[in-house]
Amino acid sequence: MGEFTDKLDAAGNKIAGKAKELYGDATDNEQLEADGKAQQLKGTGQDVKGSVKGALGDNV
Repeated sequence: MGEFTDKLDAAGNKIAGKAKELYGDATDNEQLEADGKAQQLKGTGQDVKGSVKGALGDNV
């Protein structure tokens, strides 16, 4: 996957994770809230991976 694909996946995970977190908070569902936070962290990791690929090339 290239830089753009990684960053697109990251954005999707961040948005979905935030939605889960907010819904979990609103419904007092701690597990869903935690899952949302974890998904956002996954998105952050994908974003970093995309940035590294952009800086060093897609062959990383």
